[in-house]
Amino acid sequence: MSTGRGGTARTRYAILGCGSVGHAVAESLTERDKDVLILDRDESRVEALRDQDLNAQVQDIADPSVADVVDDRDIVLILASDVEANKDAVTALRERSDDHYVVVRASDPVSEDELRELGADVVINPSTVIADSALRSLETGELEYMARQLADILTETDGEMAILTHDNPDPDSIASATALQAIAESYDVEAHIIYPGEVGHQENRAFVNLLGIELRSRAEAPPLADYETVALVDHAKSGDPEVTLDVDVDVYIDHFESDREYDARFVDIRTNVSSTSTILTKYLQEFDLSPSEAVATALLYGIRAETLDFKRDTTPADLTAAAYLHPFANHDTLEQVESPSMSPETLDVLAEAIQNRQVQGSHLFSSAGFIRDRDALSQAAQHLLNLEGITTTAVLGVADEHIYLAARSKDIRINIGNVLQDAFEDMGEAAGHSTQGSVEIPLGIFTGIETNEENRDTLLQLTEEAVRRKLFDSMGVEGSAETSNGS
Repeated sequence: MSTGRGGTARTRYAILGCGSVGHAVAESLTERDKDVLILDRDESRVEALRDQDLNAQVQDIADPSVADVVDDRDIVLILASDVEANKDAVTALRERSDDHYVVVRASDPVSEDELRELGADVVINPSTVIADSALRSLETGELEYMARQLADILTETDGEMAILTHDNPDPDSIASATALQAIAESYDVEAHIIYPGEVGHQENRAFVNLLGIELRSRAEAPPLADYETVALVDHAKSGDPEVTLDVDVDVYIDHFESDREYDARFVDIRTNVSSTSTILTKYLQEFDLSPSEAVATALLYGIRAETLDFKRDTTPADLTAAAYLHPFANHDTLEQVESPSMSPETLDVLAEAIQNRQVQGSHLFSSAGFIRDRDALSQAAQHLLNLEGITTTAVLGVADEHIYLAARSKDIRINIGNVLQDAFEDMGEAAGHSTQGSVEIPLGIFTGIETNEENRDTLLQLTEEAVRRKLFDSMGVEGSAETSNGS
């Protein structure tokens, strides 16, 4: 690497083979004031390059002497259309040294593999590049088309807009609704975020409070029929199958396919991303709206929560959306959201779950007994997953004449969401994915038992044993569980 003015290191480039691709690269690098040497065996082409004030010389790149000519170069781009000549050039360079960073052109998947085996650092297949570029252009065009459709709906909206999240909304659902609300406001449409159920999890409550997000419970909000426009955002995984909508849906945006059919005027479902927050971030960019600090922080947290801090099912789109949001977000607020103080109820549930744990191999099952806050079960399951040797946890609790089960897993061999569905779909509602899941089961015949202390204990014992057996059978766990304290 040479040293330029002021002692600054300057990277030196060599381009071997100057067809249309090489010429375009050479011009681009030269415009950026890069030190570029061009080698080509065609004398007339070299003369034409020199006429353009480019540093070019005649050289057969298939000749082993090419390694001597580019010895003082740092990065070598081998871009001839003759793939055999490109292979010879890579061989000559690697036989001399491994110091050069070599980028080389291939013609098909077979030559890609061959060039990598010869020692190329980067292999480019023009047909693949063109296809990728075409797909990116298609995605860009599709997003622009969809944004125009959404803009038309917002432009036609004279009244208020209702944005409905899924039942007991999580950060992704809340953040997505917040972003759509911001887009609606840019069209002078007043939008209200409405949620069924409750915002129960401590982190979710902290998330809403710290960012000042205004939510309306569906039980307390005006009827949906009072709104001119109704949008469903991240709604497919609503936990309450009995929730019904008595109005037409205008906008539906999600990253999951819904089990129900909504005849919405605008539908954007993208199962190839891991969060609805990612989709709404793309819309903010397409509408050329710089997100406020609150919206950016919400969306970034929504993506991080849905991907477990980019450790679960993360796509390039999720990463680029997060990178875009990063400078707009308040990271002190994010830290506060992710480390909320533990409520006494959650502490009680965790203590019960620790005391009553049953361990079978690397699997842990526990009961927190009768509970008031069912969201505390998921926090207990997550905490217990940190115990040494444990890869899967499930914590049971009873409340409101229902059995609730929260499960977590870091075992890559199983999908805990599928396990729960296989085990309990004939008894209640199960949902989840590879690393976490939940179950809600009516107590059924047990609900008639009087709730004195003795019968409550009997009820717990019966439900715990039935649920534990069903769960472990579905997971293929054999043998009896260890003692209740896990020793």
